[in-house]
Amino acid sequence: MKNLLYYIVGLLALVVLQPSSAVASSHREAPLISNDPLADNTDVYAFKSPANPDNIVLIANYIPFEHPAGGPNWYSFGEHVRYEIHVDNNAGTPGGDIIYRFMFKQENQDPTTFFNIRLGKENLKTTYTCERSMDGGRTFQMIISNGIVPPPNIGPRSIENKTVGLGAANYNQLVEKSIMTASTGEKVFAGPVDDPFFVDLGIFDLGAVRADNPRDAVAKFNCHSIVIEVPVSTLQKDHKSLAEARNILDANYVIGVYASASRQMIKTLYNGGDVGYDGGWKQVSRLGMPLTNEAIIPIGMKDRWNATLPTNDLQFAQYFSNPELALYMDDSQFGGAVPGLAPLRIQTKSLGTFDFRNGKPGLFPLKGNAALDGTALSEANFGGILLPDNKSPRAVDLLPIFYTGVPNIPPYQLATGKPAGNPLAAGKPFINNFLPSLGDWLRLNMAVPATPRNDPKFSSLGLVQAAALGLTDPMYNATKDLQFIPNMDGFPNGRRLEDDVTTIELQAVGGVVLAAIGLWYDDYTVGGNPVTAQLGNVLGFKAGPVKNDTTLKAVFPYEQNPWRGFRGPSYEGKKIDVPTPPSTAFAVKVLRFACTNGDIEFATDNAAAGRTVEYSAAGVTPWTTNPRQRVEQELFWDNNSSGVLNIKARYVGDPGSEVSMQYDFRKQCSQARIAYESPEKVSPFSVTVLGNPTTNDRVTVEVKGVAGQTMQMGLANSQGQIMTQQTFQATGDVEQRSMKLGRQPGIYFIKVSTPTDSRTIKLLRQ
Repeated sequence: MKNLLYYIVGLLALVVLQPSSAVASSHREAPLISNDPLADNTDVYAFKSPANPDNIVLIANYIPFEHPAGGPNWYSFGEHVRYEIHVDNNAGTPGGDIIYRFMFKQENQDPTTFFNIRLGKENLKTTYTCERSMDGGRTFQMIISNGIVPPPNIGPRSIENKTVGLGAANYNQLVEKSIMTASTGEKVFAGPVDDPFFVDLGIFDLGAVRADNPRDAVAKFNCHSIVIEVPVSTLQKDHKSLAEARNILDANYVIGVYASASRQMIKTLYNGGDVGYDGGWKQVSRLGMPLTNEAIIPIGMKDRWNATLPTNDLQFAQYFSNPELALYMDDSQFGGAVPGLAPLRIQTKSLGTFDFRNGKPGLFPLKGNAALDGTALSEANFGGILLPDNKSPRAVDLLPIFYTGVPNIPPYQLATGKPAGNPLAAGKPFINNFLPSLGDWLRLNMAVPATPRNDPKFSSLGLVQAAALGLTDPMYNATKDLQFIPNMDGFPNGRRLEDDVTTIELQAVGGVVLAAIGLWYDDYTVGGNPVTAQLGNVLGFKAGPVKNDTTLKAVFPYEQNPWRGFRGPSYEGKKIDVPTPPSTAFAVKVLRFACTNGDIEFATDNAAAGRTVEYSAAGVTPWTTNPRQRVEQELFWDNNSSGVLNIKARYVGDPGSEVSMQYDFRKQCSQARIAYESPEKVSPFSVTVLGNPTTNDRVTVEVKGVAGQTMQMGLANSQGQIMTQQTFQATGDVEQRSMKLGRQPGIYFIKVSTPTDSRTIKLLRQ
């Protein structure tokens, strides 16, 4: 630690004494890159795989605002752009330790036509190579030599038509065929997707936040995505598996991620339309933390930021220690001129003393005080970075979030368990993504479990919501011991596709992190309730839309298929400002229903020829192309339920075509169904561990009331670390499964989930 500290202080001295030379959501965020969309890095995501707890998902998206009907030359990865995803797992080495490099090339299979797809052939057909470096870019190994990029989702004649098009069953089939497995084991996808980012760009009209009537500016637009799912052990610096982590905040499992695009220095235009490229490669776009270059770096420095490597980022530190956005959350500056940000007001006298407005001292008056001993703010630790002077108040919270990550030492623990008025005391741990490389990286602690997407406490507010639960929820605020809190895996500890990063970052500038660790808002009085009106204003603030405009996939590649350019016989393009209503000619109906057992068969009217339809209904089935299903027995026999099913249908790969109808099966069957006695009564859902407590290393788990359902069974230790997980299909009403426990005696938790319910059982191994 001491050597690392000297290294960091040395870097700070270089920045202070010498002039530095230059070597997010981020759609068209800088002047130069706005004219080079193929190299424009729009978003980066890094999160624990929701389908496999031993894997990490890395996503780099490019090419902003792709109109689905943008033909006849649709968007594609650039042939002369070098796309890279960088992973840092060691703060002692400069730059990325692991690099994934992608290069794309295109081929015209039928250059005699102006159509992109015709008669089974594809023009501008794109393939790629992927190389991997495990030594910081000194050497590279080819791990995919002929990767497939699916074509643009043009329309039904191009994709599904067997005579004039590609003859695919649906667009999703092309996506599935494009999922590659690298020679080193990673799962990889590269191709067009729905842009999962969501934001109301009205905020760039001098802060015009429309919280009550937001407009998602990227709704119905596509982008191009590189998705990699990779084992934790590949990314961990010592190649340790997740099972070897000491706890769910193990500092040895922190990584930093950023993506980049580079071009060669010389471009030559020749007669006849030929273009030549030569010279060394130069970075033209990069992205780690979302919105950095869009909303923190000033316009005069944006192009420089894109060309700078994270190892040279200290030249921009002033914009994080005194962010411009803070001026619009400060009534002594321009707060009154931006009413959309009125719920966000920075602490001016936290605990009666500390002022965090731009240019104010923040916590600097404590510098050198013995009260800082043992904290991250002491001179023996990182006081030189976090308390640099008496005019950089946000170096104590915003700067570490973006430049170093946040350590699991005071004061960076929740106020839960701290004495009133003492934010420097030890509190409840909730984050440790400390990787002090002093640059803009999206940092993720890979030891933190994933929050199930069907967990009622899952939130797009990420770590802000985890902090709120740790402060206010009796399940988590009764002790300051380390335990898993839902959404500890959310931004800024990594970034999930669902995370509302715009709201979270504005809340952070508004001081929510300071409040979480006990530097409360001005309306708090010591000894009173810290959940004050101002904290409520901040937690209730919304910057715009709170979720994507369509669904996400539960499995790789997780992002939804791209929006279709044209939609059937009318070839009506997707409208961009509002979702296009489905055609009234396409409708879903119930063909037959069995009042004796709940068998149901769906059908449609006027479905387009050659297009595959899928169905969904709560209490019946998730999306499936099989029209014959059965109402869940517990719902079917429950006379207290309404009996109304909301049945949906849509074309596969085309969420915008969705239609629905209400079907009342009780009304259909009248009293006949109610009077009918089931020959096999279905048990209510329950979970029992046979033999609890136990001295054995294996137990039997009995689950009732799950006939025909998909079940997920997981085992966690007392720290909340998931040790094993299995998914299977229940064949009968009662299922018994064997589960292996850990080696050590103690408390374990077994959680059993179905698509509609879950139970957690506490188990003691003696």
